[in-house]
Order: sequence, then structure tokens, then C-alpha cells
Amino acid sequence: MERITVVKIGGNVIDNPAAMKRFLKEFAALEGPKILVHGGGKLATRLAERLELKVQMVDGRRITDKGTLDVVTMVYAGLINKQAVAGLQAAGCNALGLSGADGNAVTARRRSPQPVDYGFVGDIERVDSALLRRLLEDGMAPVFSAIMHDGKGTLLNCNADSVASAVALGAAEIALTDLVFCFEKAGVLRDPDDDTSLIREITAATYPPLKADGVVSKGMIPKIENALKAVEKGVRSVTIRSSENLSNGIGTVIRIHNSQLE
Repeated sequence: MERITVVKIGGNVIDNPAAMKRFLKEFAALEGPKILVHGGGKLATRLAERLELKVQMVDGRRITDKGTLDVVTMVYAGLINKQAVAGLQAAGCNALGLSGADGNAVTARRRSPQPVDYGFVGDIERVDSALLRRLLEDGMAPVFSAIMHDGKGTLLNCNADSVASAVALGAAEIALTDLVFCFEKAGVLRDPDDDTSLIREITAATYPPLKADGVVSKGMIPKIENALKAVEKGVRSVTIRSSENLSNGIGTVIRIHNSQLE
């Protein structure tokens, strides 16, 4: 295979059935081997609140106690994952829903409690590229939730952007790989309420000032940091764009160096 596309979907798109249906149709129409990674934090947050579980976030990352782990596993690896797979099947894409534990596809280690104890939160250790290759060669489109495991029987909640970056790096061992982060906005915006304020390019040099000024904040922080790591380690391209622009070139491109210097 010549090229693999890894797409991560999250944000308000998953909460909007019509938008999600449109996105899945666009994803199914992408040419070549492809992998989908999805989040779903807002639905998990609503269910946790209904169950009177306290929701805690630090820099866009969820603190996961045992009760929250149960909720996110049910929502991410269960409801959202299977809804996405069913939607792709309806769009003519033969998809297979996975957590990291399925097929031992992705293993993680529980994050150190220092400086912040995130609870049952994992950092990715290994992606089984050979398994990805077999699935893709069989015409399957793997659909990953953000629930991983430590190989010792414990499930771990991972940041979906981190999962997407790790899976893309695993795919890059097979073929040239492009990573696309999709959500409800046109890309990274200087003004969140103005779609015309799109930042076309972010590099390792321009990112820190954007973070310091608050232009990049909350959940966008891990998204961009994971994107920078991905392109540094071998993913061909990373783009952040609207789910409605999946198949066109509009969005924010993440690079290590300014493109004008290349």
C-alpha cells in the first residue's frame, strides 16, 4: 500500500447525529487504506454528571478515577464506537471497532502520579503495526476508541489525540501516513468565534507564543503537541480541520519548520 490516512474525530461533531453521519460518509469515501480514531468526552461528561460523578479536567485532560473509568469505557469503547462502526457499514465502509485491548492492538502504561495524579489515565507504549497491516490489507477500516490497556488486566483512559498520533506513527511503519484531526471548527482560530481568523500553519517555533497568549488553550493543547510529535517522528503530514472539510485542503497544517524555509 502506498498511503494510509488516519483521521481523528471529536468535539461537537460526535454530539451532532447529522454532522456525524455526514462525516462518516466523507470518511468512507476516502480513497485507500484508512483508520478512524474517535473521542467522545462530552457525552461521557454528561453521563458522569447524571451518575453524580465529579468531572475534573487539567489542561484539557480528564482525571479518571475508577467510577469515571467505568463511564468512559462504556461510552467510548461501547456506544460511540459501535455507532461509528454501524454508520460506516451503512456508508459502504467495512469497519472494525477496537479498543487497545482488542487484539492487543495498543498497550499503555499508567501515567505517573507526579506532578498531577490523573488516575486511570495511560500513556501509549506500543502500537502493533503488524496487526494494523493485516487489517488494512484485508480491506478493514479499524475504528479505535481511546480506551487502552496495560497488558496486566487494567483498562486505561487515554487522550484520543494521543491515540491518533500513536496509531499514525504505527501506520507510518507500513506506508506514508497522513494524520487529520477533525472537529467542528475550520482549524486553529485566533478568534474562536471568527472562522476567518484561521491560522494556516503552526510550527514548533510559533506554537509556544500561541499557547502563552491563550490562542491555543484547553483541549487544543494536547492536539497540537501530539501533532508536532507525530511529524517530528515520521508522519508525513498533520492537518487540523473541520469535519466538513475532510476531503479538501482547508485547515491548519502542523509542521516542524516554517514551510517557507524548506
